[in-house]
Amino acid sequence: VFDDPDCPFCKKLHEEIKRILAKRSDVAFYIILNPLPMHKDAYKKALAVQCAKSSKLLDDAFMGKTLPVPDCSNEQLEKNIALAKSLGISGAPTLVREDGAVLPGYLPADKLMEWIDAK
Repeated sequence: VFDDPDCPFCKKLHEEIKRILAKRSDVAFYIILNPLPMHKDAYKKALAVQCAKSSKLLDDAFMGKTLPVPDCSNEQLEKNIALAKSLGISGAPTLVREDGAVLPGYLPADKLMEWIDAK
């Protein structure tokens, strides 16, 4: 999941992901932080989450909580952004299934599972 901590649809998707993970042990989601330029604070928030390697911090970002000041290199975050660009991904959320299928945007948990299981 290419994700932006200031994206309202990412926040909604994040809740749906939690619902899926509570029911399905055979599914995993990998979050790739990809802050969009239109969200002025997203880069700093994404870097704070990336530095801490913390899903709780991502939850905090989606809840509008104050995040700690980032204390690591931005190298990985820049690699994430470059990867998204190289794949033609310009929005968030964007999901990429293990077979390479791409799904831009938000879906509720039931529809998302249909898409995941359709592989």
